[in-house]
Amino acid sequence: MRDTASPAPSSPDPSVKQHPSVCPLDCPDTCSLTVGVADDQITSVRGSRANPLTDAVVCNKVMRSFAGFVHGPNRLTHPLRRTGPRGSGTYEPFSWDEALDLIHAGFTRAITAHGPQSVLPFNYAGPHGELAGGSMDRRFFYKMGATRLNRGPLCGAVRGGAYESLFGPAPGMPPQQVLQSDLVLVWGNNVTVSNLHMAPLLKQIRAKGARLVVIDPKRTKIAEHCDLHLQLIPGTDVVLAMALAAELERRDALDQAFIDQWIKGADQYLHAARAYTPDQVVEVCGLSLAEFHQLADWITQASCMSTSLGNGIERGRSGGSGLRAAMALQALTGHHGRLGAGVLAKPGLAVPKTTDRLQGARLIDPDSRVFNILDVARKLLDQNMRIPVKAVMIYNHNPVATHPDQARLIKALSQEDIFIAGSDVAMTDSMRMCDVILPAASHFEYDDVYGAYGQNYLQRAAPVIPLVGESLPNTEIFRRLAARFGYDDPLFQTSDAELMDQALDNDHPQLAGLRPSEIPLDQALEITAPDGAAPILCDTIAPATASGKIELFSDGYEARYGFGLPRYDPVPRSAPFVLITPSSAKRTNATFGDQPPSDGAEVVEMHPQDAASENLCDGDILEIFNAQGVVTLRLKISDTTRPGVLYSPKGTWRASSATGLTVNALIPADIRTDTEDGACYNETFVDVRRAAS
Repeated sequence: MRDTASPAPSSPDPSVKQHPSVCPLDCPDTCSLTVGVADDQITSVRGSRANPLTDAVVCNKVMRSFAGFVHGPNRLTHPLRRTGPRGSGTYEPFSWDEALDLIHAGFTRAITAHGPQSVLPFNYAGPHGELAGGSMDRRFFYKMGATRLNRGPLCGAVRGGAYESLFGPAPGMPPQQVLQSDLVLVWGNNVTVSNLHMAPLLKQIRAKGARLVVIDPKRTKIAEHCDLHLQLIPGTDVVLAMALAAELERRDALDQAFIDQWIKGADQYLHAARAYTPDQVVEVCGLSLAEFHQLADWITQASCMSTSLGNGIERGRSGGSGLRAAMALQALTGHHGRLGAGVLAKPGLAVPKTTDRLQGARLIDPDSRVFNILDVARKLLDQNMRIPVKAVMIYNHNPVATHPDQARLIKALSQEDIFIAGSDVAMTDSMRMCDVILPAASHFEYDDVYGAYGQNYLQRAAPVIPLVGESLPNTEIFRRLAARFGYDDPLFQTSDAELMDQALDNDHPQLAGLRPSEIPLDQALEITAPDGAAPILCDTIAPATASGKIELFSDGYEARYGFGLPRYDPVPRSAPFVLITPSSAKRTNATFGDQPPSDGAEVVEMHPQDAASENLCDGDILEIFNAQGVVTLRLKISDTTRPGVLYSPKGTWRASSATGLTVNALIPADIRTDTEDGACYNETFVDVRRAAS
């Protein structure tokens, strides 16, 4: 069930030096790495044993693509100035001083005409180091008074909000505790592609007799090794979870003592759940009664159930409700308060981050406006805003490859009257829209400290190679920008070592007196409960809600959205097929989209029944289309998907399709999730035809 293991070199080459590092990609695992270096060039990237969870195992995409990403022909090594049309990729090198002057002039022009909120930082979750991900850059834009961005709705906010609506910001169950479970639900989580280190743990528990249930519209690799696969219709998770709650109540399988002690709103929740029946599970979810009752039987019999939730559920209209309902099953059945019982989500909340201090939150103007990141294209195109956006900086992000309604975003970024600066490691589709590009260092070239969102270890990494060309770390780029803008607050002179120490609570007991900048490079510090005990919700850790209990009825969601309980809100299908765009085995989101494994047309998986009805053959180049655009993909006929459901991995770059658009062009930007106003990637309805030869 592993994607790959990192093999030890057969015969060590003395000219290759091995260095410890950490993977910074947007993935829950945050692996410890061993990096081979010769002549200042990365020769290999493997897993290391510094982090006992990741334990020398790393995914194929990191092993085969990182060296090319750092040293390949697409690497940005010098500041560049655009000399051709937007999107053409026509640039000439120029000096850092000239580049900073050009950015200063572009931003100042916008500020003089329309005020500082006419400047927009357009960033998301590129490197996940605390410094590179958000430190000096936030200070810079907060000081400027630029428009702020709510980034979570692009990905993660729905899942995070659902979790915190029940538990508050209390850390969830760390993955290694799953070894104590006798029933595990893997729900909307493609473990072997996007949560690799869960796979060997699941293999171990099955060898000991524990049961594994996978709930996913696709028969993923992990589903081929489970005891029960519930291949439900996409977006119907809330119906299944609510019906299970009602069924377990009918069976007298709820833990009333736990409910009385630890749950708020159970009566309201169960009243709502009774409206969902097993027959609806058959009709709406596409499951059989036998499958439904089998799962209910196993939950009833379990002594230590845990649930591993991925981001798949959040990508539908009812995503927030589906996640909340799935997590509520753990609470209603009393599966918290002991090892092996809990929700495998948000264990990284144990890490004592001091984000406001790191990012300089005291500089924020509370009256500055905040845009939902999903609205950026619409805002850029809006000619009637009182304060238009006239200057943008794209960094830590490849929005052209990751945002819904790609064509609209390209149109928005093509406007010549908007000044666009960019910074990245590689020349991406988004960098091609910029007037000036600053070369960013890869994480192998600077110091940083790394928490994680899928585990509870804290790690530090140092440079393993010198800066490539004239590239600079994010922290230094924004120090230089701050100096060019005349920002002389001491916050902008902070060194990287000082930033690391400002990123975390240095008095936290697990740091054992170490400053974060002193964490050994060959170790990962496990962050536990405050007294050193294992983090166990409703035992060593209490829910961090206002009531101190697990809140199945959310007063906050009731006030914000008008429903404090999960509900099913289907989106009418407007075309014959629903397109799902899951994680890729070749890329982490869009990172590595320029590397050889991603060359050529991406595949689209289709059920044999649908392929036969459309008279299509394996390997055909198809046009997948709707009113928003047309994308070319290569057909892979597979019974791993349901009839009527197409699968094509996310994160491709524009060169992969003959139309210059990717699957993101087909995804609607204006359909939003029920909570957190998030992106509905999986409410994408399309038709298909064979492409003209």
